[in-house]
Parts: sequence; structure tokens; C-alpha cells
Amino acid sequence: MKKVNALILTGFGLNCDNETAHVFELAGAKAHKIHINSLISGKIKLKDFQIFVFGGGFSWGDDHGAGVIQALKLKDHIGNELLSFVDHGNLVIGICNGFQALVNLGLLPGLDSDYTKRSVAITYNDCGNFRDQWVHLAVNKKSPCVFTKDIDIADFPIRHGEGKFIADKKIIDTLVDNNQVVLQYADKSGSPANGRFPLNPNGSIDDIAGICNPTGRIFGLMPHPEAYNHFTNHPDWTRKIQLLKREGKPLDQETIGVKLFKNGVDYIKKHI
Repeated sequence: MKKVNALILTGFGLNCDNETAHVFELAGAKAHKIHINSLISGKIKLKDFQIFVFGGGFSWGDDHGAGVIQALKLKDHIGNELLSFVDHGNLVIGICNGFQALVNLGLLPGLDSDYTKRSVAITYNDCGNFRDQWVHLAVNKKSPCVFTKDIDIADFPIRHGEGKFIADKKIIDTLVDNNQVVLQYADKSGSPANGRFPLNPNGSIDDIAGICNPTGRIFGLMPHPEAYNHFTNHPDWTRKIQLLKREGKPLDQETIGVKLFKNGVDYIKKHI
């Protein structure tokens, strides 16, 4: 097929579009940075893309809650287009502020194939302040998530003040039973953080860092995989190089961050 086209939202406080476009290009897609006004005005059509990216940042300054205004604007102007986009088998990924927008829209968790109902929330960190750190993540191998195929553990940075994932116990149990909990905060070995700070930087229930819809084609996560697009991004990169040299192992230039996006691009190439 032709190049996979990824639409990356920009505008009004979204500030991770350059990194996200770069990592999608590394993953083999054609990245298009599109201002949200061009999308809601109809100048740009969502149907011309196969991956829709809700990127990180602070849309509208989070003045009415993180991701709230972005979600309302999209729902009011292109709500039906969004639902059609999902119905056609395309992919959606929301990172940090984008994850917050997805849950406000109702695209996640998408229980019972209802993509309009809000049933979970992402709220203020338990620690009471903004966190900027790298975290260890355990990946649910049973999850249907398209983006995390063949990934067991990952290190990505987080940078948020509202990252605590909460929901009623019944909803949490359903997400766990459905294997919709994709990522959980963990220690270096991949064992659960069990709420321990700063391993779990925000107090999320069950250490939840990312979820998907039942099909695995809509994925939201608080950490920033796009920020790990080169091996030197990792704070431990100099140490890792020396360890690999001593063990006689080559350095894998493709980071887990790039692999995550490549999984999405490869899925589209295969299925769409």
C-alpha cells in the first residue's frame, strides 16, 4: 500500500507534535502535523488518514481540566467522523494530554463498543505536584493492544500534573478481566509498583499507566513513548553502552519507543 498517513494534532497548547511526527517517520509512516482548527473546519478530512494521534501537551492550558476542551471541540464538530474512523478499523493513540482527551471523549475504554460514554477519569497526582521523571512499565502480554505487540517491559518519561487513573471498582475489574489494562507502573524488574511512589508517580489505581479499547486499536497512555526515539534519550544510555560492550552484545539502535509506533504502522500496512 502507499505510505501510512498519521494525523498528529497541533495547536492551543499541544507541544509534543515535533517529537511525535519524528518518531512516526522513523517508524515508516508519513506524519502530518495538523492544526485542530483545520480538522474541525473540514479543511482536512480525517478519512484521509489511517492513524489519528492525540499528542501530549497542555491543550487550552488545562484550564477546565486536562483534555476537556479539546474533547468537547472534537466531539461537537467531528464526533461522527471520529466514530466512523474507528469503525473502519483505523488506529487512535492518545499520549498524556491526548489520553486525557480520549477518556473525556469516551473513545476509551469503549466498553460494550460504546465510544461516547465517559466511564473513567484521569485526575490530579496524589503527590500534589507536577512530575517529570522516567518510569518503568510492565506490558500486559495478553492485551489486544496493537501498539505493544512483542514488548514486555519499557522505560518512558512522564511529565504531568494530572495522571492519576481512577474509575469505579466494577469498571477497573472489567478492564482487568478484558485485558484492556495495557501498561502498569513497575519496578526495574517489571514487578508491580503496588502504588509505591515514585515508581507509581501519580497514585493510579492498580498502577494503571495505559489502557486500550476491546479491539486494541485505540490506545491511551500517560508516559511519552515518542520521547524515547533515540537510544541517547534514556538517562542510563552511557551505562547501558558500557554493559553491552562488556557482554559483547551489539547496541540495538531501535528503541522501544520507535518499536511501539512501528507496531501501529505495520498493523495498518497489513490490515488496511
